[in-house]
Amino acid sequence: MAKEKDEKAILLSQRLGHLKNQRSTWEKHWQDLADFVVPRKADITKKRSQGEKRVERSFDSTAMHSAELLSASLHGMLTNPSTSWFSLRYTNDELDGNDEANEWLQSAEKVLYRAFARSNFQEQIHELYHDLVVFGTGVMFVEEDDNFLLRFSTRHISECYLSENEHGRVDTVYREFQMPARACISRFGKENVSQKMLKKAKESPFEFVTICHATFFRDEYDTTKFNAENKPIASIYFDAEEQIILSESGFDDFPYMCPRFLKSSFEIGYGRSVAMVSLPDIQMLSAMSQTTIKAAQKQVDPPLLVPDDGFMLPIRTVPGGLNFYRSGTRDRLEPLNIGANNPLGLNMEEQRRNAIRSAFYVDQLILSQSPAMTATEVMQRTEEKMRILGPVLGRLQAELLQPLITRAFNILAKNELFPPAPEFLTENDIEIEYVSPLAKAQRSTDVQSLLRLVELTQPLAQIDPTVMDYLDMDGLAKHLIKVLAIPAVAIKSDEEVMVLRQQRQEAQQQAMEQAQEQQGLEALGKSAPVLQAMGTE
Repeated sequence: MAKEKDEKAILLSQRLGHLKNQRSTWEKHWQDLADFVVPRKADITKKRSQGEKRVERSFDSTAMHSAELLSASLHGMLTNPSTSWFSLRYTNDELDGNDEANEWLQSAEKVLYRAFARSNFQEQIHELYHDLVVFGTGVMFVEEDDNFLLRFSTRHISECYLSENEHGRVDTVYREFQMPARACISRFGKENVSQKMLKKAKESPFEFVTICHATFFRDEYDTTKFNAENKPIASIYFDAEEQIILSESGFDDFPYMCPRFLKSSFEIGYGRSVAMVSLPDIQMLSAMSQTTIKAAQKQVDPPLLVPDDGFMLPIRTVPGGLNFYRSGTRDRLEPLNIGANNPLGLNMEEQRRNAIRSAFYVDQLILSQSPAMTATEVMQRTEEKMRILGPVLGRLQAELLQPLITRAFNILAKNELFPPAPEFLTENDIEIEYVSPLAKAQRSTDVQSLLRLVELTQPLAQIDPTVMDYLDMDGLAKHLIKVLAIPAVAIKSDEEVMVLRQQRQEAQQQAMEQAQEQQGLEALGKSAPVLQAMGTE
């Protein structure tokens, strides 16, 4: 039995309509960006068939390559799969010296990294970075997976409609997408779909139908109940056309990560990108390239000047072609000299290319290295490159990395995949620290300042050793360990350090006592002949 219209579905359909109206001004902009920068995603206002050519508007690929380079660089500097890019630490510094607490934290961190490695995280996060670079907004959905624990899905920007809360964070996502009618029946059940969909599934089972997934924070729910319909975040699939609810459940935490590359304070939901900044140059370069190609074609295969009555048509321009003309006439076929200035056009194109590369930070991401550069200079240039992208890190930490790791942690904890935690630990004791190459580069100035301090105090200590009393070497070492994100397995605990120092002190004390005893024996040995001589007398 098919379902009838539902009041909740009608309300959700109305909200979807409002979100569509708010997003409509962005769509033409996104379509232009997709056409010139990422044609494989150019399905926003234009709907193309799968496998169809998508590069008909672009005559230059500089922007495409630049976007790929920037997205790949963000991937490598923020979530590189070959290096650690986050770590767990305690908010209470006293727990840092507790061996039991540190062992549990390290094991929990390993479980998280293992879950990320087993999942499809790496390929999906790269797509997210690409969306950020081009459209300025990325949307990723994180859910449980029966086989791989975690499943990540980067949603196409054309499917998603966003809204924010009072803090400027996305808290509402409506996703409108298509799936085959038969798959819809299989997922939601015959009793939950409309009569129209049942008929379509029977007559054309592979025809696509449009459904919507609404995810938002519930205003009211029963906290005493623990079923899916009373979770703080609603997850409702509905048929907007027939206005019926297909399924309703919920989440304990928000499953969508919606980072923005840049964002204007007066714009709601969606962000802006470097591709938007360089779009005029991209379009200009494409038009200039088209004109230059035409000019080059006219020079390589120029138009011909043909007398109106001196030749027998048709004119054959193929290699080895024979053209007949009346004998006795001086008329000849001559190329039309259009006076094209190709070098000027090429120089102007290169100016636009450089402007595009600069907007995408290509000149910073690919630093020229001369053979005379030292290792220190290369390191400094690399850190400078990463600091240039530093402003992006703050927003991505708040809108992508923090909620993503928290969501993954909660899913794994819900399924009891972490080892039992010590009883004295609480959920609020743990926080996330970012140790990616980009995050480390942001903290490199702090390290340089500390090393400079030690370097400058050494000459002073040679004059007055008491100057070193101002430095707490233990605190300095701990701060460097924290800033450089040294793994806990490579660091001794406070208890181990105390035992080691005590053993060293005891060994030194024992060595001093042995030295004193040896000196006493040597003195006694030297005085023995004198005493013997005195006794003889």
